[in-house]
Amino acid sequence: LIQLILSHLTVPDLCRLAQTCKLLYQHCCDPLQYIHLSLQPYWARINDTSLEFLQSRCTLIQWLNLSWTGNRGAISVSGFSRFLKVCGSELVRLELSCGHFLNETCLEVITEMCPNLQELNLSSCDKIPPQAFNHIAKVGSLKRLILYRTKVEQTALLSILNFCSELQHLSLGSCVMIEDYDLIASMMGAKCKKLRSLDLWRCKNITENGIAELASGCQLLEELDLGWCPTLQSSTGCFTNLARKLPNLQKLFLTANRSVCDTDIEELAANCAHLRQLDILGTRMVSPASLRKLLESCKDLSLLDVSFCSQIDNRVVLELNANFPNVFIKKSFTQ
Repeated sequence: LIQLILSHLTVPDLCRLAQTCKLLYQHCCDPLQYIHLSLQPYWARINDTSLEFLQSRCTLIQWLNLSWTGNRGAISVSGFSRFLKVCGSELVRLELSCGHFLNETCLEVITEMCPNLQELNLSSCDKIPPQAFNHIAKVGSLKRLILYRTKVEQTALLSILNFCSELQHLSLGSCVMIEDYDLIASMMGAKCKKLRSLDLWRCKNITENGIAELASGCQLLEELDLGWCPTLQSSTGCFTNLARKLPNLQKLFLTANRSVCDTDIEELAANCAHLRQLDILGTRMVSPASLRKLLESCKDLSLLDVSFCSQIDNRVVLELNANFPNVFIKKSFTQ
């Protein structure tokens, strides 16, 4: 009962309570209290000393969130490495978003000390050199990998895709060092058959060829973000192909692609019955009629973003809202 009560306390509260008596000290230091540990809320106060203090308590830790921590030298490479060497063996999920202290040595330690790792978030870790990402390919058990806004380069990413065939969720949004997204998409189609969500936001050079390879090989995809991808044009049939090849799609983001048209919407209506969220912000080619077909066919749709779609004015939005009250239709516009 004491353990259950203590499981609701924050880390600082556990540290305070541990000072009251020997019995509660033992309970507060029990590794079972630290199976899941998020230090992100305390990012400004976490340093090497903090990790050293927590080390004996985290020998059974499975989920660790160190996002935002370690800036300005608060966490050193050696301090991080010492912690993982003691506490990394049971880790399944590791969150390191905006960890600016991370370098190649850190990635090497992660891949060596965390053999059971399934989820790794390196979002916005912009200090990791491009070639260092090769180490991730050693973690064949990975199911979720977030590389948003990192400097991962093409050769390293191809290696990761080749050896991490269990990947189900992958984020490559705004990865500017990748030279040929078509090649990456082709490798995903060939190797990542279990992929369920993919973020390619602001990928600068993917074309209809890459989309075709992706759609043919990754038919379990449920979420796909192609927002702000300037090289994709509806006239090539890329969006139609997606709709026909990916019947399990639930979330699709085509944000700021001005070429999305009625044909694309009608194909989604005809083929993607499980669609829950669609973002077509910024297109001028979609009419109210095609949206009605979509809303009539996709009964699970709950969010539709038609902001800055010039053919969809407020009157149309009000009408659609009246006829489809279960769908939140987002409409932003300029005067």
